[in-house]
Amino acid sequence: MAIPREIVEQILQAARIEEVVSEFVTLKKRGANLIGCCPFHNEKTPSFNVNPARNIFKCFGCGKAGDSAKFLMEHEHLTYPEALRYLAKKYNIKIEEREATAEEIAAQTERERMFNINEFADKYFVDTLWNTEEGKTIGLEYFRERGFLNPIIEQFHLGYSPAKWDAFTEYAKQNGYSDELLEKIGLSIKGNKGLYDRYHGRVMFPIQNLTGKVIGFGGRILVNDPEKKSPKYQNSPESEIYDKKQTLYGIFQARSAIAKLDECILVEGYFDVLRMHQVGIENVVASSGTSLTIEQIRLVKRYTSNITMLYDGDAAGIHAAIRGTDMILAEGMNVRVVVLPPEHDPDTFAKDFPLDYVQNYLKTNAKDFIRFKTELLMKDAENDPIKRGQMVRDIVETISVVPDSIFRISYVKECSRLLDMPEQTLINELNKLLRVKFKKSLGPEGDSVPEVNVVSEKQEEPIEEQLPAGYYQERELVKQLLLYGSKIITDEREEEDGTKILEQLTVAQFIIDDLKMNGFLFKDPINQKIFDIFDRAIDENNFPDNQFFVSNEDAGIANLAADLLSTPYRLDGWKNKGIFVKTEEDVLKINALMSIERYKDLILEERCKQVEEELKTATDEADILILLKQKKNLDVLRTQINRELGIVIAK
Repeated sequence: MAIPREIVEQILQAARIEEVVSEFVTLKKRGANLIGCCPFHNEKTPSFNVNPARNIFKCFGCGKAGDSAKFLMEHEHLTYPEALRYLAKKYNIKIEEREATAEEIAAQTERERMFNINEFADKYFVDTLWNTEEGKTIGLEYFRERGFLNPIIEQFHLGYSPAKWDAFTEYAKQNGYSDELLEKIGLSIKGNKGLYDRYHGRVMFPIQNLTGKVIGFGGRILVNDPEKKSPKYQNSPESEIYDKKQTLYGIFQARSAIAKLDECILVEGYFDVLRMHQVGIENVVASSGTSLTIEQIRLVKRYTSNITMLYDGDAAGIHAAIRGTDMILAEGMNVRVVVLPPEHDPDTFAKDFPLDYVQNYLKTNAKDFIRFKTELLMKDAENDPIKRGQMVRDIVETISVVPDSIFRISYVKECSRLLDMPEQTLINELNKLLRVKFKKSLGPEGDSVPEVNVVSEKQEEPIEEQLPAGYYQERELVKQLLLYGSKIITDEREEEDGTKILEQLTVAQFIIDDLKMNGFLFKDPINQKIFDIFDRAIDENNFPDNQFFVSNEDAGIANLAADLLSTPYRLDGWKNKGIFVKTEEDVLKINALMSIERYKDLILEERCKQVEEELKTATDEADILILLKQKKNLDVLRTQINRELGIVIAK
């Protein structure tokens, strides 16, 4: 379904890049801009820049850049219309919706169809829970028996799937969804008698991504039949939109609280998340029964570097806590562990005790991983020297994954104190492990690392892309058009009678008139497109703003504009120190003139080389004379230009 252009412009004008990005990345103020760790590549030093004034983002590490819609498209893998609808919903801009035609449904991408059917299923399960007799007496009553109130049931879109084997499948097919899609997304399963519901007779937990889109489901059985051996929980199979290792249950509801409190509490199950949210602890997410993954840890890292692992007090819970700490530490994050009393899990603990008690318990029982792991392993080792030795190696192995050397030394000191063991002994063991890891990182050649050159001679030099002459000068001129095209400068013009006249004109007119008058056109097609847009703007006296370019339908224009309008450099605070630095805007005319002359000089230099090459092969006397004349004219032009630039051309 097409969105009218005027609505698109309204959406993009309303969308504030800092508000959109901060829902997915923790940003910190730096001068007029905001910075954070890039969500598109793994980095330890922030290089992701958000410019509120120009309404764009730019990562100076991986190069990705654009506006709010482009960010959502890259981050959430949305189509352009999907990104616009997300922004419209966020900023309460109404888009006239209508039922999709059969042709439009057929034209939808696979991802769109998957998101659509999950949204359809989510509404169906919620409606069944609240508005059918079976849903109310079985599903809703189950949630209420467990102590969950209406607000939390509604907030997390909890639902119910009827006990009839194909109730949802038939309803979905009646509404135009195909057997193939139902089976592919995992809402239905193919049996001997056709398709049937994967989740029949279960209460439903929709799993949402960071933008709130439903990407999968979890269903808990209510009637356990030993003969059928049905699993207690049934989860969506992985699909194009659902990857378990990159998903955390409750992240959509918890992300703001995690960023605000600068801490994420990690639990295991759906009910643990629901209970904690209901009692008022909202910075909680769950790995949903899967082992903690690197991808899940990095998802949390976008909002905070502090994770508290809250697990059951039984052996399985303790084992899960130990297994996850090393991965969290390897990502340069801080991890603490809270183990509950053996008879409790996070759900029952938060239900049975007042909020103040729960919060105080979490605070006073949170242990740094070194203390937690050391105390735990010491119980097993006791007076057995062999077990004790293994315990020390185990703890040092954990310390070795910490990327920051200062933190590693701090942990060694703490470990030395807890184990009553010389610090140097632990450092020696740690260094052994680090050397082994370094050699492994070099691959098969790690065992015989050369003393001087550790880079393999087999590495191939990257092939540099051949760019046309003047490409970077073209970009510089385009950058000036984008940044200052509508700005007014004063130029001095001399009439035929020698009278000098001062005239006011825009930077765009100053650049474009000079290049057009001398017959210079940009070679790069994207640069030329932007040149042409400004050329028309001069005639119409209506210059487009930055938003027009960074949100342009032409992806090449949008990407180049976002790239050129971003800079990693700042001039903040100099005036406060009595130092006044000239900015580009202070010297618009001289910068424009110098850029024009440099560009023309490079193009003329290229033409000179072409003429020289032609002279080498020319045999006809008339052709040679023409070429020599062209060469002379080009040399004269280059001399004039370089006199302006203050450059002497070597003869």
